[in-house]
Amino acid sequence: MNEVEPFVGIDLGTTNSVVATVIDGVPRVIAGRSGQLLTPSIVAVARNGKRLVGHIAKRQAITNAENTVYAAKRLIGRRWGSKEVEDARQVLPYSLVAGPEGHDVRVVIGGRTFAVPEVSAMVLAELKADAEAFFGRRVTKAVVTVPAYFNDGQRQATKDAGRIAGLEVLRIINEPTSAALAYGFGKQMEKKVVVFDLGGGTFDVSILDIGKSVYDVVAVGGDTYLGGEDFDRRVMDWLTFSFAKENGGIDLRQDKMALQRLKDAAEKAKIELSAGTASGIHLPFLASAGDGKSALHLEKQLTREKLEELTQELVDRCIAVAERTLKDAGVRPNQIGDVLLVGGMTRMPRVQNAVRQFFGREPSRGVHPEEVVALGAAIQAHSLLYPQKDREVLLLDVTPQNLGILVVGGYFATVIPKNTTVPTSETHTFNTVQDSQTSVRIAVLQGESEKAIENELLGEFILDGIRAAPRGEVEIEVTFDISADGIVGVSAKDVDTGQRQSITVTATSGLTEDELRRILDENLDDLLEKKQSGEFERRRDRVQATIAEIEALVPTVTAALAKSKFGKDAVQKAEGVVARTRQAIEAHDLAQLATAEEQLDRTLQLFKGLAAGGKPSAGGEA
Repeated sequence: MNEVEPFVGIDLGTTNSVVATVIDGVPRVIAGRSGQLLTPSIVAVARNGKRLVGHIAKRQAITNAENTVYAAKRLIGRRWGSKEVEDARQVLPYSLVAGPEGHDVRVVIGGRTFAVPEVSAMVLAELKADAEAFFGRRVTKAVVTVPAYFNDGQRQATKDAGRIAGLEVLRIINEPTSAALAYGFGKQMEKKVVVFDLGGGTFDVSILDIGKSVYDVVAVGGDTYLGGEDFDRRVMDWLTFSFAKENGGIDLRQDKMALQRLKDAAEKAKIELSAGTASGIHLPFLASAGDGKSALHLEKQLTREKLEELTQELVDRCIAVAERTLKDAGVRPNQIGDVLLVGGMTRMPRVQNAVRQFFGREPSRGVHPEEVVALGAAIQAHSLLYPQKDREVLLLDVTPQNLGILVVGGYFATVIPKNTTVPTSETHTFNTVQDSQTSVRIAVLQGESEKAIENELLGEFILDGIRAAPRGEVEIEVTFDISADGIVGVSAKDVDTGQRQSITVTATSGLTEDELRRILDENLDDLLEKKQSGEFERRRDRVQATIAEIEALVPTVTAALAKSKFGKDAVQKAEGVVARTRQAIEAHDLAQLATAEEQLDRTLQLFKGLAAGGKPSAGGEA
């Protein structure tokens, strides 16, 4: 690879995450250290206090459900008390609590409270470590993807997760845009495409005009709480109610381990039914019958037809979002040149059939559903760091949701409508609502609802010094500016006096700068501890091999010393060194082990000399 510094593109998914790069102009997925391309987005704290990430965390989820976090992406950047968080609290086996200010969500695992960006950072750090193992050197630069429908708070939380993981996030880009970028990379095409992205926890639809190396997003739509987790939940509910009906009303939802076993079984059955027409679900010893009776087992057959019946409403919701997005863009289904299916859930035959029926065409098979987003992110990272005239990529994205202000009556007045291409600037004029009003509060909001309270508050400021006059006479100009990087600036001006006030809206993830610094310091200590732990393990392995060599030579050395007048106590001294080394290993004392290793090396050289027929020196020490 010719580049000075390695870089990666990361698809931080709800269920699985993927890391990719570009080598010699070709994007490729980086396999994990275990050899697998997908890393489960799961974090756990084991009973011994050790943090686990990825496959190893997933393997112990059933026996340690309350300390295993999955689907964190559905919580990132959410407000405490929101409908989505309340729903998650009802179904997740791990505990959720409010942050210090009562605004954001925190998770409790292993007796400790973590901010959601911290949990996501652990997954990013695992992908970073996989990339570093692949390159053989440090990796710090990355492009990370998010659902197109994420709001500013959710995007900032993802950025914070990257920072905590030790990554410089070059850019946050939308997952459907990233997928389209990988689809069109290296092809001289001009067509209108739809990206239908149904993943583990979120759903997006994006319409793009691709013109050679220009990717112009026309419209986006989505639901950040609709995905594979919901399909699994429908199967789990069916199994739970069936079991209760057959076993005297026993509610498996009260048993976290049983619930996790149900989740695993539901997910496996759903995946199997993408290829087959029936799947057997066998869960022995799932619950206790009580009163000394035998344990209860669950035996069910799930057919593809039944799965489609259970999840039809979810598929309909996806198509409704697609229909609304096309309507917003003024595009008819027959005007679409290609439909890209992205995300693991698009492997489900019912989803594919629904897409085929709605768009009246066969979806494209030209992209890998789980890998394409990470590949597009890697292409974008390469383009940002090492731009090439003949392969320059231009992304023209849009605002995913309306931006506006709070107005009298608690309503939301849109200033910049969703699907506006950025960068952009818009000015709207408002009037005072009270007699002799000398100041006005400007609350900046983002969302879809006409009710201000149902939208996301991005920031607020006060415009003072307004001319006192009867209500409605004073005009206030409110201007929104959005940069290419998505930074929102808002200003307000009294038209008569020219008095002006402004704010740069800084989205918050719920973490304060002080909290972020503390977490970064803790991570630094953790990295140092891991580094020392790695050094200890390497030394331990070396000394254990040396001890084995010394012990193998003891009989030969003992026989050689029996014929010599010198060094009669060499074996006894060697045994002392071996004992001290084993004590250092047991105490996990790196400094003591380093000293013991030097003594062992001298002992081994002495023993080798004696075994070869040499004599020990008079002052020799084992």
